[in-house]
Amino acid sequence: MKKFFAILLTLAMVLSLAACGGNDSGNSDNAGDSQQSGDTTTPPADTAGDEGSGGAGIRVAMITDYGDITDQSFNQTTYEASKAWSEANSVDFTYYKPAGNSTAERVAMVEKAADEGYTVIVMPGFAFGETIAQVADLYSEITFIALDVSEGDLGGIEVPSNVYCAVYKEELCGYMAGYAAVKLGYTHLGYLGGMAVPAVQRFGYGYIQGVDAAAGELGVDATVEYVYGNQFFGDPDITAYADNWYQNLGVEVIFACGGGICTSAGEAAAKVDGAKVIGVDVDQSFTLDAAYGEGVTLTSAMKGLATTVKHMLDEVSAGNFANYGGKAEALGLVSGDDPSANYVLLPMETTQWGEGFSQDDYKALVKDMFDGKIVVSDDISKMPETQNIQVNDLGNIK
Repeated sequence: MKKFFAILLTLAMVLSLAACGGNDSGNSDNAGDSQQSGDTTTPPADTAGDEGSGGAGIRVAMITDYGDITDQSFNQTTYEASKAWSEANSVDFTYYKPAGNSTAERVAMVEKAADEGYTVIVMPGFAFGETIAQVADLYSEITFIALDVSEGDLGGIEVPSNVYCAVYKEELCGYMAGYAAVKLGYTHLGYLGGMAVPAVQRFGYGYIQGVDAAAGELGVDATVEYVYGNQFFGDPDITAYADNWYQNLGVEVIFACGGGICTSAGEAAAKVDGAKVIGVDVDQSFTLDAAYGEGVTLTSAMKGLATTVKHMLDEVSAGNFANYGGKAEALGLVSGDDPSANYVLLPMETTQWGEGFSQDDYKALVKDMFDGKIVVSDDISKMPETQNIQVNDLGNIK
């Protein structure tokens, strides 16, 4: 029944958007089966593009990776930010969804975007590494903005001059989430990763370090159950696994770190009073709470995806891309005084703060991390060593 009402809510939001007459300015009439750009599938846009410097003749396209623009995570946020910026700057925008999960199919979408005259292509996810290696030189006139794509994902080539790669220090917001959970009184925690790719590992290993640090400060025993679903979506098998954690092992909080895999954690949490989920990449409380019960989301370990998209499109539009092309940057903390200004963070408004961990405590934690008083390892070659907690490394569910 909760899912039914969540669907009705989504439909109502879609209809309200349609009533406002907000159509994509990209070419959606001849998009074909692999492209979806009409507002009949448009989620609510965020505020990433409220103001801009003008489009300067560019046309923006976004290509999805494993997921789609309703994945409640990486693709959706990137889509919303790109669309919002384009609308605010009167720039043509569309998006493309590959027919399947392969480099060839992603390359085909780049070719389609180029054929249809798009000059800036935004691509979220490490899976685009091989795609960039194949297309960057062929389409040297196109600017590529790649999120969560490291230089190592490019298969040994240097970052081309028409490509900017942004990766994030996931270990930092993973640490924040784990630290907050223990400070708020939870001592039996779970980590449900998607696939064991570097970004997901950094989230998880940072989470373990945060749990360990908070447990040490409080002098409490804590346990982390750690597993990968080996996919970026939920299904009955993964839901059953989460059911066992909550109902039989006594896990209180699951950090669901893998796009749509959060649906399995949410479904399982909805069956147990007081069970919590930690979201990832974006503030997932809005979608998880609507679908699985108010208050099910303890917090979310977020990346500044929308901020990155807006900033880079502003820079491209202003003619400043030469300052970024050919670079791969790791984005993390840029302020010790304003946590919301950082590229890795917890949501200030929706985290379930308490006496054990307040907003002021969070700000102090971020300040200590920014000042170097707290150092979080980004080493993913092995599981972090812990001093105060037990970690049960359970490998892959599938």
